[in-house]
Amino acid sequence: MTLSRWIHLSSRQLADCRVFKVREDRYRSERSAQEHDFFVIESSDWVNVVALTEQGEVLLVRQHRFGTGEPTLEIPGGMVDAGEQPIEAARRELAEETGFEAREVVPLGTIHPNPAIMPNTTHTFLALGCRQTREPHFDSTEEVELVKVPASAIDPMLVSGEISHALVAVAFLHWKLRGSPGLRPASAP
Repeated sequence: MTLSRWIHLSSRQLADCRVFKVREDRYRSERSAQEHDFFVIESSDWVNVVALTEQGEVLLVRQHRFGTGEPTLEIPGGMVDAGEQPIEAARRELAEETGFEAREVVPLGTIHPNPAIMPNTTHTFLALGCRQTREPHFDSTEEVELVKVPASAIDPMLVSGEISHALVAVAFLHWKLRGSPGLRPASAP
């Protein structure tokens, strides 16, 4: 069976919730000619940063997440501000959440967090040669604990569920599929 198109008929915003909006889209199936309403969560693009110190440690952040009502262990990341390039957002989020700056930031990949209900993209970056240059600076709704772990600890933390955020798991998959670049300390031959 060949996939038929859905024809967009209309959209209307239902809610503006500060960090996302909810809209209702009406579509007609080309195959059946029936009309259906679908709900979409609009958000800006996001960034995630796999950050490695000059000693080869991975920088993680632990913070309370209100969806689960529990703290989660993640990598630095956040929303891309209007007019900002994703790589700039990656550098900004890394500095804000950890106080670290990177010698080099390179893209690892992009994904759609949930294309069933969201049109945005998550951009994943690798930050190499990270060193602390200042104190972290948090938004009024953020409380973040910095956690440094050896790179060898990441796979077991994913398997055990200690790292359970899906977008963080995908970021580490992007990194691993590219051969886990950046594991050698900067001073290594």
